[in-house]
Amino acid sequence: MKYRIAITAEAGLEQPARELAQRLQLQITAEDDPEPDFLLQFTDQGLQLRRTGSSAPGAIRVEFVQGKAAQRRRQGEGRKAPLPRAVGCKAGLLPRVVDGTAGLGQDALVLATLGCRVTLVEQHPVVHALLEDGLRRAADSPQTRDIVSRMSLVHADTTAYLRQLPASDWPDTVYLDPMYPHRGKKALSKKEMQTFQRLLGADQSGPELLRIARAAARKRVAVKRPRKAPFLADEEPAFQIHGAKTRFDIYLPILPADSA
Repeated sequence: MKYRIAITAEAGLEQPARELAQRLQLQITAEDDPEPDFLLQFTDQGLQLRRTGSSAPGAIRVEFVQGKAAQRRRQGEGRKAPLPRAVGCKAGLLPRVVDGTAGLGQDALVLATLGCRVTLVEQHPVVHALLEDGLRRAADSPQTRDIVSRMSLVHADTTAYLRQLPASDWPDTVYLDPMYPHRGKKALSKKEMQTFQRLLGADQSGPELLRIARAAARKRVAVKRPRKAPFLADEEPAFQIHGAKTRFDIYLPILPADSA
């Protein structure tokens, strides 16, 4: 199902709103327009996405400087934490990572904070715009400027992007965090997940994405899953790394026939 998305802008932000509207072929509308299903809102705090309707959750935006992102940076996640271990961080080794399901970019931020170079790949134009805005604001902040200099954003389908990568550009690790198909209202605990599920629909990650990721990764593919979720594409991993509420399924690369 396709939803109508429109753009609004606070005073003084009309120009970037017009530019994004033209790029995404969206309409600029009034804040109180009841017609759109989603509003992309230009505010003084950054670009945010809000579902309309009385029961809709609050607006979301990509935030790398303040809030939970700042807390995670202050507390730090050492290389022995589950996520860094999953992508292959070790003493003296900071892998190059392709985050093939970028979302709001928080896991990519953790890895970049540790020193990894991360390419975020996002297909949906609205989510890509949110990430682009978050990276821009973070690049303007002295707290995060160096961190986000290690993060690059690509607007593409991940499978197509990995398939066309020349061997010289293959990452050490492909990281995937597919949107798990939650069932029932109890599973919808985060406003980001509620909004993303409605905007993006059913997750299409499956055998083809995993196969291409394993063909393009030099060392491993790390797939983040809820602890009790089935394997991605029903394919058993080589090993697992467990966190408190999630696990990381680790797959080894598929070697070309002539190098097996």
